[in-house]
Amino acid sequence: MDPVQTPSPERPSLYDRLGGVYNIAAVVDDLIDRVMSDARLNANPLVDEAHHRVSAAGFKYYVTEMVCWAAGGPQRYSGRTMGDSHRHLMITDDEWDAFMDDVRTSLDRFAVPQPEQEELRAIVEGTREAIVTAPRKKTPEQPAETR
Repeated sequence: MDPVQTPSPERPSLYDRLGGVYNIAAVVDDLIDRVMSDARLNANPLVDEAHHRVSAAGFKYYVTEMVCWAAGGPQRYSGRTMGDSHRHLMITDDEWDAFMDDVRTSLDRFAVPQPEQEELRAIVEGTREAIVTAPRKKTPEQPAETR
C-alpha cells in the first residue's frame, strides 16, 4: 500500500481532512472492535483463532499507524506486510466483503464525509490482493446458455 499523494495548498491531505491521529484512532478503535466480533469473519476458524490470540490494543495501534501513514500523516507503519500478516488466515472474497462492510459502518458511525470515505476505502482496497488468498466459495453453476 502506498501513501496518498502529497497534498497541495489547494487540497489538504486525507490525514488532515480526516482530522488527524485522534479522529483516525477513534474510527479504528470502533472498526477493530467491530471486526474482532464479526461472526462473518470469525466463521473462518483461522481468523477466529487470530482474533483471540492477537491483542486488540496492539491491532488497533498498528491499524491506526497504517491508516495515518497511508492518508499522508507523519506516522510510519512499523508492522509486518499485509501478506505476512494475513496470508496464513486463508481469507476469502466473502470475508473481505464483510470486512469492507465493517469499514463502511464505522466510517458512517463517525459521519466521515463521502469523498474521504471513498478515498480511504480505495486505500484499503489496495491491500486486498495481499490479504485475500482463498478462493471465493463456489455457488452452484448456472446452466450454459443454449445457442
